[in-house]
Amino acid sequence: MIALLLALGSSVAYGCADFLGGLGSRKAHVLRTVLIAAPASLAVELLLWPVLGASFSPGAIGWGAASGVASAAAFVLLYRTLAIGPMNVLSPVTALVSAALPVAVGLLQGEHLGAAGLVGLPLALLAVVLVSAGPGTGSARPSRTALLLAFGAGAAIALQLVFLHQAPDDSGVAPLIVGRAVSSAVTLAAAVLLRHRLGPERPAYAMSAAAGVLDSVANLLFLLAVRSGDLTVVAVITALYPAGTVLLARAVLHERMHRGQLAGLGVAALAVSLLALA
Repeated sequence: MIALLLALGSSVAYGCADFLGGLGSRKAHVLRTVLIAAPASLAVELLLWPVLGASFSPGAIGWGAASGVASAAAFVLLYRTLAIGPMNVLSPVTALVSAALPVAVGLLQGEHLGAAGLVGLPLALLAVVLVSAGPGTGSARPSRTALLLAFGAGAAIALQLVFLHQAPDDSGVAPLIVGRAVSSAVTLAAAVLLRHRLGPERPAYAMSAAAGVLDSVANLLFLLAVRSGDLTVVAVITALYPAGTVLLARAVLHERMHRGQLAGLGVAALAVSLLALA
Protein backbone atom coordinates (compact mmCIF):
# COMPACT_ATOMS: atom_id res chain seq x y z
CA MET A 1 0.00 0.00 0.00
CA ILE A 2 2.85 2.41 0.80
CA ALA A 3 4.51 1.67 -2.53
CA LEU A 4 1.21 2.19 -4.31
CA LEU A 5 0.59 5.57 -2.67
CA LEU A 6 4.15 6.68 -3.44
CA ALA A 7 3.72 5.60 -7.07
CA LEU A 8 0.47 7.56 -7.31
CA GLY A 9 2.21 10.62 -5.90
CA SER A 10 4.99 10.17 -8.42
CA SER A 11 2.45 9.91 -11.21
CA VAL A 12 0.73 13.15 -10.19
CA ALA A 13 4.04 15.01 -9.88
CA TYR A 14 5.24 13.76 -13.28
CA GLY A 15 1.98 14.79 -14.91
CA CYS A 16 2.15 18.33 -13.53
CA ALA A 17 5.85 18.64 -14.38
CA ASP A 18 5.27 17.54 -17.95
CA PHE A 19 2.45 20.01 -18.44
CA LEU A 20 4.53 22.94 -17.16
CA GLY A 21 7.61 21.84 -19.08
CA GLY A 22 5.71 21.42 -22.33
CA LEU A 23 3.94 24.73 -21.88
CA GLY A 24 7.21 26.50 -21.11
CA SER A 25 8.83 25.02 -24.21
CA ARG A 26 6.24 26.79 -26.35
CA LYS A 27 7.73 30.13 -25.29
CA ALA A 28 11.40 29.38 -26.04
CA HIS A 29 13.70 26.66 -27.36
CA VAL A 30 13.31 23.42 -25.42
CA LEU A 31 16.97 23.49 -24.32
CA ARG A 32 16.44 26.86 -22.69
CA THR A 33 13.61 25.37 -20.67
CA VAL A 34 15.66 22.33 -19.66
CA LEU A 35 18.61 24.56 -18.68
CA ILE A 36 16.32 26.01 -16.00
CA ALA A 37 14.46 22.82 -15.07
CA ALA A 38 17.45 20.52 -14.59
CA PRO A 39 19.41 22.71 -12.14
CA ALA A 40 16.19 23.43 -10.22
CA SER A 41 15.66 19.71 -9.91
CA LEU A 42 19.25 19.19 -8.75
CA ALA A 43 18.84 21.89 -6.10
CA VAL A 44 15.86 20.06 -4.60
CA GLU A 45 17.80 16.80 -4.42
CA LEU A 46 20.78 18.50 -2.77
CA LEU A 47 18.42 19.92 -0.16
CA LEU A 48 17.09 16.42 0.50
CA TRP A 49 20.61 15.00 1.01
CA PRO A 50 20.89 15.91 4.74
CA VAL A 51 17.36 14.64 5.37
CA LEU A 52 17.38 11.32 3.51
CA GLY A 53 21.11 10.65 3.35
CA ALA A 54 23.23 9.53 0.40
CA SER A 55 25.78 6.76 -0.07
CA PHE A 56 27.92 7.31 -3.17
CA SER A 57 28.92 3.70 -3.79
CA PRO A 58 30.12 2.59 -7.24
CA GLY A 59 26.69 1.12 -7.95
CA ALA A 60 24.88 4.30 -6.95
CA ILE A 61 27.22 6.45 -9.05
CA GLY A 62 27.14 4.17 -12.08
CA TRP A 63 23.40 3.63 -12.22
CA GLY A 64 22.77 7.24 -11.24
CA ALA A 65 24.95 8.49 -14.09
CA ALA A 66 23.18 6.19 -16.55
CA SER A 67 19.80 7.48 -15.36
CA GLY A 68 21.10 11.04 -15.80
CA VAL A 69 21.94 10.51 -19.46
CA ALA A 70 18.50 8.97 -20.03
CA SER A 71 16.90 11.80 -18.06
CA ALA A 72 18.56 14.47 -20.21
CA ALA A 73 17.25 12.78 -23.34
CA ALA A 74 13.81 12.40 -21.76
CA PHE A 75 13.68 16.08 -20.74
CA VAL A 76 14.46 17.34 -24.25
CA LEU A 77 12.37 14.82 -26.17
CA LEU A 78 9.36 15.05 -23.88
CA TYR A 79 9.22 18.82 -23.60
CA ARG A 80 9.70 19.18 -27.35
CA THR A 81 6.95 16.61 -27.90
CA LEU A 82 4.51 18.42 -25.63
CA ALA A 83 5.44 21.78 -27.12
CA ILE A 84 4.38 20.52 -30.56
CA GLY A 85 1.18 19.04 -29.15
CA PRO A 86 -1.56 18.13 -28.82
CA MET A 87 -0.67 17.30 -25.22
CA ASN A 88 -3.77 15.18 -24.66
CA VAL A 89 -2.59 12.64 -27.27
CA LEU A 90 1.21 12.75 -27.17
CA SER A 91 1.63 12.57 -23.39
CA PRO A 92 -0.34 9.28 -23.10
CA VAL A 93 1.57 7.78 -26.04
CA THR A 94 4.82 8.56 -24.25
CA ALA A 95 3.50 7.00 -21.05
CA LEU A 96 2.44 3.82 -22.81
CA VAL A 97 5.95 3.33 -24.19
CA SER A 98 7.54 4.21 -20.84
CA ALA A 99 5.49 1.53 -19.04
CA ALA A 100 6.40 -1.40 -21.28
CA LEU A 101 10.15 -1.70 -20.64
CA PRO A 102 10.09 -1.47 -16.80
CA VAL A 103 7.27 -4.03 -16.64
CA ALA A 104 9.26 -6.41 -18.84
CA VAL A 105 12.36 -5.92 -16.70
CA GLY A 106 10.44 -6.55 -13.48
CA LEU A 107 8.91 -9.77 -14.81
CA LEU A 108 12.27 -10.99 -16.13
CA GLN A 109 13.77 -10.38 -12.69
CA GLY A 110 11.24 -12.79 -11.20
CA GLU A 111 8.59 -10.50 -9.73
CA HIS A 112 5.23 -12.20 -9.15
CA LEU A 113 1.72 -10.89 -8.62
CA GLY A 114 -1.26 -12.26 -6.72
CA ALA A 115 -4.68 -12.85 -8.29
CA ALA A 116 -5.79 -9.24 -7.83
CA GLY A 117 -2.49 -8.03 -9.27
CA LEU A 118 -2.80 -10.29 -12.30
CA VAL A 119 -6.11 -8.56 -13.08
CA GLY A 120 -5.09 -5.08 -11.99
CA LEU A 121 -1.84 -4.91 -13.97
CA PRO A 122 -3.43 -5.53 -17.41
CA LEU A 123 -6.22 -3.13 -16.46
CA ALA A 124 -3.64 -0.46 -15.63
CA LEU A 125 -1.99 -0.97 -19.02
CA LEU A 126 -5.42 -0.83 -20.63
CA ALA A 127 -6.05 2.44 -18.81
CA VAL A 128 -2.92 3.92 -20.34
CA VAL A 129 -4.09 2.76 -23.77
CA LEU A 130 -7.55 4.25 -23.26
CA VAL A 131 -6.14 7.56 -22.11
CA SER A 132 -4.06 7.36 -25.31
CA ALA A 133 -7.22 7.00 -27.40
CA GLY A 134 -7.41 9.05 -30.58
CA PRO A 135 -8.76 12.60 -30.36
CA GLY A 136 -12.41 13.35 -30.80
CA THR A 137 -13.88 15.22 -33.71
CA GLY A 138 -12.39 18.67 -34.05
CA SER A 139 -9.22 17.91 -32.09
CA ALA A 140 -5.82 18.36 -33.66
CA ARG A 141 -4.04 15.21 -34.78
CA PRO A 142 -0.32 14.77 -34.02
CA SER A 143 2.22 14.87 -36.82
CA ARG A 144 4.52 11.96 -37.63
CA THR A 145 7.46 13.89 -36.17
CA ALA A 146 5.59 14.47 -32.92
CA LEU A 147 4.71 10.78 -32.64
CA LEU A 148 8.33 9.73 -33.22
CA LEU A 149 9.45 12.18 -30.55
CA ALA A 150 6.80 10.78 -28.19
CA PHE A 151 8.08 7.22 -28.69
CA GLY A 152 11.67 8.38 -28.14
CA ALA A 153 10.68 10.23 -24.98
CA GLY A 154 8.88 7.15 -23.66
CA ALA A 155 11.93 4.95 -24.23
CA ALA A 156 14.19 7.48 -22.48
CA ILE A 157 11.84 7.70 -19.49
CA ALA A 158 11.69 3.91 -19.26
CA LEU A 159 15.47 3.62 -19.22
CA GLN A 160 15.72 6.30 -16.55
CA LEU A 161 13.30 4.41 -14.29
CA VAL A 162 14.98 1.04 -14.87
CA PHE A 163 18.41 2.49 -14.10
CA LEU A 164 17.15 4.08 -10.88
CA HIS A 165 15.63 0.75 -9.88
CA GLN A 166 19.00 -0.96 -10.32
CA ALA A 167 20.74 1.41 -7.87
CA PRO A 168 21.46 -0.02 -4.38
CA ASP A 169 18.56 0.31 -1.95
CA ASP A 170 20.81 1.73 0.76
CA SER A 171 22.18 4.54 -1.41
CA GLY A 172 19.66 7.18 -0.29
CA VAL A 173 19.26 10.01 -2.78
CA ALA A 174 22.76 9.52 -4.21
CA PRO A 175 21.48 8.09 -7.54
CA LEU A 176 19.17 11.07 -7.95
CA ILE A 177 21.91 13.60 -7.20
CA VAL A 178 24.40 11.94 -9.56
CA GLY A 179 21.75 11.50 -12.23
CA ARG A 180 20.60 15.10 -12.12
CA ALA A 181 24.17 16.42 -12.09
CA VAL A 182 24.94 14.34 -15.19
CA SER A 183 21.73 15.40 -16.96
CA SER A 184 22.46 19.06 -16.17
CA ALA A 185 25.99 18.71 -17.58
CA VAL A 186 24.73 16.93 -20.72
CA THR A 187 22.09 19.60 -21.25
CA LEU A 188 24.59 22.42 -20.77
CA ALA A 189 26.99 20.82 -23.25
CA ALA A 190 24.19 20.45 -25.80
CA ALA A 191 23.15 24.07 -25.29
CA VAL A 192 26.73 25.29 -25.86
CA LEU A 193 27.04 23.26 -29.06
CA LEU A 194 23.67 24.47 -30.34
CA ARG A 195 23.84 28.03 -28.96
CA HIS A 196 23.40 29.58 -32.40
CA ARG A 197 20.12 27.70 -32.87
CA LEU A 198 18.50 28.50 -29.53
CA GLY A 199 16.96 31.76 -30.68
CA PRO A 200 16.59 35.00 -28.73
CA GLU A 201 13.44 34.06 -26.82
CA ARG A 202 13.79 33.91 -23.06
CA PRO A 203 12.43 30.85 -21.26
CA ALA A 204 9.52 31.01 -18.86
CA TYR A 205 11.76 30.96 -15.79
CA ALA A 206 9.19 30.29 -13.08
CA MET A 207 7.33 27.69 -15.13
CA SER A 208 10.54 25.90 -16.12
CA ALA A 209 11.87 25.87 -12.55
CA ALA A 210 8.55 24.56 -11.24
CA ALA A 211 8.69 21.75 -13.81
CA GLY A 212 12.17 20.82 -12.60
CA VAL A 213 11.14 20.83 -8.94
CA LEU A 214 8.11 18.65 -9.63
CA ASP A 215 10.20 16.27 -11.73
CA SER A 216 12.63 15.90 -8.83
CA VAL A 217 9.78 15.15 -6.44
CA ALA A 218 8.41 12.59 -8.90
CA ASN A 219 11.79 10.86 -9.20
CA LEU A 220 12.16 10.71 -5.42
CA LEU A 221 8.70 9.24 -4.91
CA PHE A 222 9.34 6.67 -7.64
CA LEU A 223 12.65 5.67 -6.07
CA LEU A 224 11.04 5.24 -2.64
CA ALA A 225 8.12 3.33 -4.16
CA VAL A 226 10.27 0.89 -6.12
CA ARG A 227 12.40 0.22 -3.02
CA SER A 228 9.31 -0.88 -1.10
CA GLY A 229 7.36 -2.54 -3.92
CA ASP A 230 7.60 -4.34 -7.26
CA LEU A 231 8.90 -2.55 -10.35
CA THR A 232 6.10 -4.03 -12.46
CA VAL A 233 3.37 -2.42 -10.34
CA VAL A 234 5.16 0.83 -9.51
CA ALA A 235 6.12 1.47 -13.14
CA VAL A 236 2.59 0.99 -14.44
CA ILE A 237 1.04 3.18 -11.76
CA THR A 238 3.65 5.85 -12.42
CA ALA A 239 2.90 5.58 -16.15
CA LEU A 240 -0.61 6.85 -15.45
CA TYR A 241 0.85 10.36 -15.15
CA PRO A 242 -0.77 11.54 -18.42
CA ALA A 243 -4.04 11.78 -16.51
CA GLY A 244 -2.67 14.86 -14.75
CA THR A 245 -1.24 16.30 -17.96
CA VAL A 246 -4.47 15.69 -19.87
CA LEU A 247 -6.66 17.22 -17.17
CA LEU A 248 -4.42 20.29 -16.90
CA ALA A 249 -4.38 20.64 -20.70
CA ARG A 250 -8.17 20.46 -20.66
CA ALA A 251 -8.53 23.03 -17.87
CA VAL A 252 -5.86 25.49 -18.96
CA LEU A 253 -5.53 25.05 -22.73
CA HIS A 254 -9.08 23.87 -23.37
CA GLU A 255 -7.85 20.82 -25.28
CA ARG A 256 -10.69 18.40 -25.95
CA MET A 257 -10.84 15.03 -24.22
CA HIS A 258 -11.95 11.92 -26.10
CA ARG A 259 -14.54 9.68 -24.45
CA GLY A 260 -11.95 6.92 -24.42
CA GLN A 261 -9.72 9.09 -22.29
CA LEU A 262 -12.50 9.62 -19.77
CA ALA A 263 -13.12 5.88 -19.71
CA GLY A 264 -9.41 5.37 -19.19
CA LEU A 265 -9.51 7.44 -16.02
CA GLY A 266 -12.26 5.18 -14.65
CA VAL A 267 -10.36 2.01 -15.59
CA ALA A 268 -7.26 3.47 -13.95
CA ALA A 269 -9.15 3.95 -10.69
CA LEU A 270 -10.32 0.32 -10.80
CA ALA A 271 -6.82 -0.92 -11.60
CA VAL A 272 -5.29 1.00 -8.72
CA SER A 273 -7.87 -0.46 -6.34
CA LEU A 274 -7.05 -4.02 -7.47
CA LEU A 275 -3.33 -3.42 -7.22
CA ALA A 276 -3.85 -2.10 -3.71
CA LEU A 277 -5.52 -5.42 -2.80
CA ALA A 278 -2.52 -7.23 -4.32
